[in-house]
Amino acid sequence: MLRIISLNLNGIRSAVNKGFLPWLQAQNADLVCLQELKAQQADLSEEICAPGAFRGWFHCAEKRGYSGVGIYARRRPNKVVEGLGIAEIDAEGRYLQADFGKLSVVSLYLPSGSSSEERQTAKFRFMELFWPQLAALRASGQEVVLCGDWNIAHQNIDLKNWRSNQKNSGFLPEERQWLSRVFDELGWVDVFRQLYPGTPDQYTWWSNRGQAWAKNVGWRIDYQVGTAGIAETAVRASIFKEQRFSDHAPLIIDYDWKS
Repeated sequence: MLRIISLNLNGIRSAVNKGFLPWLQAQNADLVCLQELKAQQADLSEEICAPGAFRGWFHCAEKRGYSGVGIYARRRPNKVVEGLGIAEIDAEGRYLQADFGKLSVVSLYLPSGSSSEERQTAKFRFMELFWPQLAALRASGQEVVLCGDWNIAHQNIDLKNWRSNQKNSGFLPEERQWLSRVFDELGWVDVFRQLYPGTPDQYTWWSNRGQAWAKNVGWRIDYQVGTAGIAETAVRASIFKEQRFSDHAPLIIDYDWKS
């Protein structure tokens, strides 16, 4: 069995202060993909870099206190790829890939466009530039799991207030259509939805405004997106909400996969 967890930490040091590392070590996970580290490599203590049986690999943003992705693994990867080789994306620390034999796992953090038109333009630019990488990974012969915060809710079922959000970043028609093309044209699989196609109220992010968390007024924007081979081995998924480390919840998926 292979257990993969994905979580946007909204600051790794903040999450550690909220008990993330003891929780992590109790999960029996093999791979843990992290987004929004909000830290530089020099900010990461030995405890954060190598908690318990895990070792961490990180791709930090150039800007302090911003973005950044990481992967914790119980065994050393054959290869680690930091970034996409695209300067404007790599400067923000949004892509980290670890290869384990025939399996590749990616920690991915798409930009949010909610703060300004400029950032929405950057998000669309990322989507355009990332498309060839999605196609290349799909055609690579590897089994791949793309974990992360995609900052897009795909269907109406994936957010509570979908009617009032149709003109807001994260649920724009162009964003949703792009994600549909990822699944329908390129053949990637939304593993959670494959397991639970019609289950409502399954969210991974909640606004800090109002009573969004208490009332479960959320969005499902964190995904594990897989190639067909590994996706079909998924046996269960859960969104962990008993303890909070950030404004996102961990997405946990178990695969009947032996690499």
